[in-house]
Amino acid sequence: MTARGQWASKFGFIMAAAGSAVGLGNIWRFPYLTGENGGAAFVLVYICCVVLVGAPMLINEIALGRLTGKNPVGAFQSTGANSLWTFFAGVLPLMVTFVVLSYYSIIAGWTVGYIFTSLFSLHTSFTEFIADPTIVVPLGAFVILVTVLIVLGGVSGGIEKAAKIMMPALFILLIIVIIRSVTLPGAGKGIEYYLIPDFSKITGMVALKALTQAFFSLGVGWGMMITYGSYLPKTQNIVTSSLWVGAMDTSVALLAGLMVFPAVFAFNMSPSEGPTLVFSVLANIFQEMPLGHIAGALFFLLLFLAAITSTISMLEAPSAYFMDTRKWSRKKAAWTVAVVAFLFGIPSALSNGSSPFFTELQLNLFGTEKHGFMDIMDYLFGTLFMMVVVLATCLYTGWFMKTDRLVGEIQQGSPGFTTPVLFGLSPASIWRFALRFLCPVIILLVILNMFGVFGS
Repeated sequence: MTARGQWASKFGFIMAAAGSAVGLGNIWRFPYLTGENGGAAFVLVYICCVVLVGAPMLINEIALGRLTGKNPVGAFQSTGANSLWTFFAGVLPLMVTFVVLSYYSIIAGWTVGYIFTSLFSLHTSFTEFIADPTIVVPLGAFVILVTVLIVLGGVSGGIEKAAKIMMPALFILLIIVIIRSVTLPGAGKGIEYYLIPDFSKITGMVALKALTQAFFSLGVGWGMMITYGSYLPKTQNIVTSSLWVGAMDTSVALLAGLMVFPAVFAFNMSPSEGPTLVFSVLANIFQEMPLGHIAGALFFLLLFLAAITSTISMLEAPSAYFMDTRKWSRKKAAWTVAVVAFLFGIPSALSNGSSPFFTELQLNLFGTEKHGFMDIMDYLFGTLFMMVVVLATCLYTGWFMKTDRLVGEIQQGSPGFTTPVLFGLSPASIWRFALRFLCPVIILLVILNMFGVFGS
């Protein structure tokens, strides 16, 4: 276990795991989904989803990683999983993480470009920017390079040290931009839209979208939390550490909304702009602010930090597989995964207007249509297969392996886990019920919704 690397401190693990969970999903995806789905009503449902489903799954994956001390594939193999379980819960998440890294690094590269366009007040169309391969491909390579250099430093020497700097910096930048946003004339309407729920906006579809975002945001189903859990010392409290990770991840998403919507309403923009909300709408808003070029540069620096804390774990998870199973050195594993991910990401970089073939590529799956290589990869790997992994992991740990093994693992460092606290129920029994019954049903509903069972 020690030879594989280990977190030097509880704080370091929480920062690294929270950094893994915190990413563009919190600062880019969460605000535009909130804007599309009723503002504060969506936020309320999202928080419930994180507490009821996200937190139990987070504890589950971290515990499985520490129990086995292995990467996702090794974790399932060593607990008696057959080849089918190992594929869906062990191999598939590494495939998901690798593919998501390939196109996520391209999106992260956009944030680097926008740091400079904001700082030097370069007026550029978002559509033209992402369609220029001479810009987006090198920026994607830069993101991969920064990521691999951090991962090469090892668990405590690279990943943990970087997370201890980047996560506090991310929160500081968030607060700075929020202060600027909420003090704009007319920002009050945005604060009201974001914080005062209209309960009539809560529908079954809104709930399902909130659930999907909760899984996407927390980083479960990607193999990353199993990998990070495998580096966790036995003395650490898995429950409190997991709750801290979930709380930090959720707080970043909530703060991101508080940063975005006051500015959107202050400039009379529509909150339901969709995926372009951050890159297109906000970039224009910052240009209109006093000292907006500095605020804009800080905002996109914030996005870049959030993205890098996630790409680190996306690179670490598949690299850990090659280090554990193939006995590769960290250097060989990290560079190999990084280079192949960059090459695989080039079609995504070309799928936003620069290549007709990759841009016009189409997928129709059970009535769901996706256009462009990047969108197709995001739907298949970043959403659908990720949810399949979450369901498989949940069913395997809840029903097919002895859950008592995980309870015993969690109890190490958290002795009160099996002590009755409410109506004779212990945290362990509540967690086990959520893992075996609540989570699988809800995850299955989300997957069925993706296939259009509940309408478009």
